[in-house]
Amino acid sequence: MNSAVPSSEPRVSSLELFFDLVFVFTITQLTSLLLRDPTLAGLLQMFLLFGNVWWMYGGYAWLTNAVPPRAVAVRLLLLLGMGGFLLIALAIPTAFGNGGIVFGIGYLVVTLVHTGLFMQSSRQHIISAVTRLGPFNLITAVLLLVAGFTPGGIRVLLFALGFVLHWITPFLIPQSSFTIRAGHFVERHGLILLIALGESVVAVGIGLGVIELPLGRIVAALLGLALTAALWWLYFSGDEARAEAALDTAAGSRKPWLALNAFGYAFIPILGGIVLVAAGLKLAVVRYDEPSTVSAAVFLAAGVAIYLAGLALFRWLIHARRAVGTLLMGFLAILTTFIGLRTTPVMQLAALVVILVVGNVAEIRAASSR
Repeated sequence: MNSAVPSSEPRVSSLELFFDLVFVFTITQLTSLLLRDPTLAGLLQMFLLFGNVWWMYGGYAWLTNAVPPRAVAVRLLLLLGMGGFLLIALAIPTAFGNGGIVFGIGYLVVTLVHTGLFMQSSRQHIISAVTRLGPFNLITAVLLLVAGFTPGGIRVLLFALGFVLHWITPFLIPQSSFTIRAGHFVERHGLILLIALGESVVAVGIGLGVIELPLGRIVAALLGLALTAALWWLYFSGDEARAEAALDTAAGSRKPWLALNAFGYAFIPILGGIVLVAAGLKLAVVRYDEPSTVSAAVFLAAGVAIYLAGLALFRWLIHARRAVGTLLMGFLAILTTFIGLRTTPVMQLAALVVILVVGNVAEIRAASSR
């Protein structure tokens, strides 16, 4: 049983939630990108776009954790940052085509606003930390803007370079200057995960469009909802509280690294898995009564497995639960690919729901017996 006392610090504001709703539009657009090109090339493009965009979203979560949006100037700049994220989202489906320049401009706006907002802090140690971080973010933003003017192969290379530069930056600058309000930080990331899962439900409706609703298609849609609910249950059955307790009790110098590893690196596969699941659901509800296409079966199975791998890493980092059961569920999820290919998406969805529900119940019982 978890006996941690909830933090009494300020929680996520309505403006931050509004910001997150705009950001999650990028998740929807990444799903659309993947559906337009359900190949390894499309998957690589999605991964590079998501990796770069997720870094800057994480930067804004750290930003409002350090500089709460109370002052009018901070709120206006945050709204400007939302505009930048909207540009990014709109450009995602064509970011490796005609939309590359728009993507780069939006990314540059998001980066400049992020640095400018951090400089509004009254704490010198935060300003000092951002002074070291800002140039790295700006270099990456310029790389992505330049990428918009280059042909395909070079553009992919520049996006990959930006991705790598972003995610090695923490090892190039000291992290101890950042302070973390654990309750706010955990809640902010929980909300973005919750909204992203909601987008998976929306994907079911979008996948159906105005086509007919025979019983089999309705069952597929309901199973899609059940699968999303099972993914929600896996994280929100106690991991949030454990993560907050872990951050609250972490030593001062270790806390920023724990926050970065658990909610930065580990959240990449968690949210990336949701993108794949959403794409798989959109394909599954359309062709519900015939054997799955390879892309539909793989997106569903791999999406759930990648989500679970990220969740296992997250749990290991916060010392929440043993990762063996979570990884076993991921392995079984991969095997459902063959169910979809040999039968129908409905059967694969049913198998995935059973695996997740049974696995989660077993984990909860094992945890309560210790």
